[in-house]
Amino acid sequence: MYVSRKSRIASTSFIEGNAVILGPTKIGGGTIIGLNVVIGYPRRRSILDSLGEVGESFIEKLDSISRGAVIGEKCIIRSNTIIYEDVVLGDNVETGHSVLIREESKIGSGTKIGTLAVIDGYVEVGSNVSIQTGVYIPPKTVIGDNVFLGPYVTITNDKYPPSRRLEGVVIEENSVIGAGSVLIAGVRVGRNSVVGAGSVVTRDVPENSVVVGVPARLIGSRASYDEKRRAYEKGGV
Repeated sequence: MYVSRKSRIASTSFIEGNAVILGPTKIGGGTIIGLNVVIGYPRRRSILDSLGEVGESFIEKLDSISRGAVIGEKCIIRSNTIIYEDVVLGDNVETGHSVLIREESKIGSGTKIGTLAVIDGYVEVGSNVSIQTGVYIPPKTVIGDNVFLGPYVTITNDKYPPSRRLEGVVIEENSVIGAGSVLIAGVRVGRNSVVGAGSVVTRDVPENSVVVGVPARLIGSRASYDEKRRAYEKGGV
């Protein structure tokens, strides 16, 4: 275990062996940090700029250049998760195993991030968001409150890769993105909308709508979707 002397960790938090806490990281009370977790890992540019300097071990060098991260109260950060510097997690955030959260990402309270998910930096995620296993979220993505992202959803930010122009996807509050869907750079999914599993979203999705297919097309309303879901939960087809 390595815990920076610059860090501020509440006495009621629990850190398991082999965790690494770098820089002026702040960890709120009641938080659990699992095995092999790294918090405050420096961004690429900072590491490259420090190469060639001598006098410290590598982990001490990382600690000296890290800007730290902020982890809220009552979070659960499971094993092998890596959280970069300048990340802010609200209270009651949970990660699955082997999650990556890159620099300058902001995650709202109550959000759950599934195993093997990648939040690739400069991302805004609201509160009470459910990010399932294997989801990829690139820079410039904005996700509102109470959004559900099914397993292996892929969000993109480059229409003609590799280009020098990146456009973020916006997913407004209370939306549902089905498993395996792909959202193309620059699209906006309106609030209360549903994207069916396996869809490829190439244009904006209107509020309160349901879209499916490749490319995704409008097939119904959120009201009809919710009605079918209630019937299904009661044992209907």
